[in-house]
Amino acid sequence: MNALEQVKKGLIVSCQALEEEPLHGPMFMAAMARSAALGGAVGIRTNGVQEVEVIKKITGLPVIGIKKVTDQEGRMCITPTFAHAKALVEAGADIIAVDVRHERPFGEPLQELLPRISQELGVLVMADCGSLEDAKLAKEIGVDVLAPTFGFQENSIGIEPDFKLLNEMIGLGLPVIAEGGFWYPEQVVRAFELGAWAVVAGTAITRPMEITKRFVKALDEHGIS
Repeated sequence: MNALEQVKKGLIVSCQALEEEPLHGPMFMAAMARSAALGGAVGIRTNGVQEVEVIKKITGLPVIGIKKVTDQEGRMCITPTFAHAKALVEAGADIIAVDVRHERPFGEPLQELLPRISQELGVLVMADCGSLEDAKLAKEIGVDVLAPTFGFQENSIGIEPDFKLLNEMIGLGLPVIAEGGFWYPEQVVRAFELGAWAVVAGTAITRPMEITKRFVKALDEHGIS
């Protein structure tokens, strides 16, 4: 059974912290991942080679590995090169997620990168999309699973899932792991009702600074604080 089958109909927890956050670092993220596993998560998504390695060892769960790279202009891309993907696989990642947005700011050509990861590393490839067009292109090039990672919607206190986009992507016929803006169990249930293969929840579970900000924004919005 491959990693995609292992996570089917389950909750994947994204364990990530940016450098400016107090919980940044592989040991903190390993503790988060272990907690998620004990709570019933079927897989973990994480950023960085060290994080992948320690989380794989401590949980034994399928790991979606990514490498967020930011250039001098502050633009971010997920797993932009084969070298990044290779390092993640060598650390133990079962699935490699790659930024496939049409406005992807930098990185190796997707027509070369996606097949090379699959063929040379023998690993499943996940396309992090921002639109239906992104998903269609990724499917055409060849990936194992799609995700509307960048396709969330904005609301007054943060973000929420774009269920219309999710439904359209599911219609393409590839497995779709719903991701982006999931804050409530009811949203996760709705994604599965639409036909999602699995669902990723991250910030709502593993980023206390951002969770706190969301509560504070809600208070501000209602003129309480």
